[in-house]
Amino acid sequence: MSISIAEVNESAKSALLAISSATDLAALKLVKIEHLGDKSGLSKASQALGKIAAEEKAAFGKVVGAAKAEVSAAYEARVKVLETERDARVLIEERVDVSLPASNIPKGGLHPLTILTNEISDLFIGLGYRVAEGPELEAEWLNFDALNIPADHPARTMQDTFFIEPLDSKLVLRTHTSPVQIRTMLENQPPIYVICPGRTYRADELDATHTPVFSQVEGLVIDRGITMADLKGTLDYFAQSIFGPDVITRLRPSFFPFTEPSAEVDFFFNGRWIEWGGCGMVNPKVLEVCGIDTSEFSGFAFGMGLERTLMVRHGITDMHDIVEGDIRFTRSFGLGIK
Repeated sequence: MSISIAEVNESAKSALLAISSATDLAALKLVKIEHLGDKSGLSKASQALGKIAAEEKAAFGKVVGAAKAEVSAAYEARVKVLETERDARVLIEERVDVSLPASNIPKGGLHPLTILTNEISDLFIGLGYRVAEGPELEAEWLNFDALNIPADHPARTMQDTFFIEPLDSKLVLRTHTSPVQIRTMLENQPPIYVICPGRTYRADELDATHTPVFSQVEGLVIDRGITMADLKGTLDYFAQSIFGPDVITRLRPSFFPFTEPSAEVDFFFNGRWIEWGGCGMVNPKVLEVCGIDTSEFSGFAFGMGLERTLMVRHGITDMHDIVEGDIRFTRSFGLGIK
């Protein structure tokens, strides 16, 4: 016999000592390979059974079996102890305070157009204006007729305006925020100083510079002795507050049914003149429709597209970036929440 019972017992004793000395699961895995693997002393003792004399085989096999069973039981017990210790350690080392706010949830924020709208509103509130709002589904009379826009005007066609069915309802999705000015004049006596921001709708295709849903901001002043000089000064202050103190504006003669005289307002920015919006003195016909005495009061109005203002101010070249809701675009402006 090449392996004695004493050697079997010594292999078992050595294995038990190594198992009890293992301090973690990785070390215990190495102990298993060394003392219970194919090349271990106990495995070699099992392989030697075939070479033992028949009369000694039973006794030797019993010793080998008992030794392997004792070592295997000790190994499994040690595994459970070390797993329990590991789990307890993980609970302490990787503990998470669930009472703290989650840090991986991105905070919400305002859209850049909303940020710009709030900035403009605050600017004019500081000048003594108030913010006026109105419905986006508007009466055709308020959107066109009260603004001296004739029935045959191109803007009143279905190619430019979203009419609401049935057509005899005389309702449209407002094409500008000017109906808010009409509502304000009908409901209030001068002096009137209001700023009117909001969404508007026109039958345009979405491309780099157009969108069927866009935002405007309009201003209206009705008071005694209001002139084009007051309008020009207001536009200068507005432009310099939004685009920088060195910006200058110019007025180019134009025509709008609701202002007389009328002008296009441009501003000089980054070395070039840029068209910004329309403006002018409120047409006396519009004032009369709203019950305002034109012999005592006059006023001016102006209107600009907010998307265009945002694009020029921040060098945006494609309208899709503003309207398609890509969070990467919004994040570049910050949260906008104070």
